[in-house]
Amino acid sequence: MATEALTLGKALNAGLRRALDRDPKVVIMGEDVGKLGGVFRITDGLQKDFGENRVIDTPLAESGIIGTAVGLALRGYRPVCEIQFDGFVYPAYDQIVSQVAKMHYRSRGMVRLPIVIRIPFGGGIGAVEHHSESPEAYFAHTPGLKVVTCSNPSDGYTMIQQAIASDDPIVFLEPKRRYWEKGEVDPEAEAYPLHSARVTRPGTDVTVVAYGPMVRTALDAATAAAEDGRELEVIDLRSLSPLDLAPVYESVRRTGRCVVVHEAPSNVGLGAEIAARVTEECFYSLESPVLRVTGFDTPYPAARVEEEYLPDLDRVLDAVDRTYGW
Repeated sequence: MATEALTLGKALNAGLRRALDRDPKVVIMGEDVGKLGGVFRITDGLQKDFGENRVIDTPLAESGIIGTAVGLALRGYRPVCEIQFDGFVYPAYDQIVSQVAKMHYRSRGMVRLPIVIRIPFGGGIGAVEHHSESPEAYFAHTPGLKVVTCSNPSDGYTMIQQAIASDDPIVFLEPKRRYWEKGEVDPEAEAYPLHSARVTRPGTDVTVVAYGPMVRTALDAATAAAEDGRELEVIDLRSLSPLDLAPVYESVRRTGRCVVVHEAPSNVGLGAEIAARVTEECFYSLESPVLRVTGFDTPYPAARVEEEYLPDLDRVLDAVDRTYGW
């Protein structure tokens, strides 16, 4: 198969299709994932091609979706659950943290739950309340869960397949504001390790760490900074639990400065954990404190003012400037 330019949404669809084709035990389930193809059309055409027994339209009951997936996984299936929007995951939170995350430990390793929970997350699409959340810290904080997020079509295509093939339960976060952005996808390319961070733009002056929807923002900031003579190194974390921070440490030891960017609120967010670890490991290399550029510590605002809430290029560049103030 030749390299093709696909949107992130189409790349995820292609990855799901390949997983369904490869393993008859893979089933997709969620609200409107079948005939409608999902709200964002990520599962478009899959029920038509694989049947209603493998692409299942469920009731509007997130706890029921995850609970059913637990039973299916115990019977040897690999359920891929879609939570329609990030803010809808909370009714399923008990099932995720009490059952999905703990079953392997509870059974002393005898039972595995190969469940993927797909969640479109983040803002930027002008949605109403409960449709623009960033709940990653809840899940990354939970032992027994793995949490990953793609930022581009190539990663979307490979990472969803890797997650489905894994024997561990994985929360798979999809940056919904990037669903329509295009990139090159090579179906035959060797897949990058699922839980490894990647340098997406080399630089020498400041390390900028991001994931999911903020990777594009960080790259845009790096392009703008280059016009002023500063070379930002941008690192896409890709995996939030486990965190792969070795590339971050290596980068910070060279640059001496680090800025962490995410949409979620600052308080007890992933940025705090990353800042703490970078400070512990790179203390004598740092020329300034590790700074964070995040959403504000408020509920996600109304759509008409969400651009004031979301981290943008200017806020990233302001943090970069502040790292030179010490």
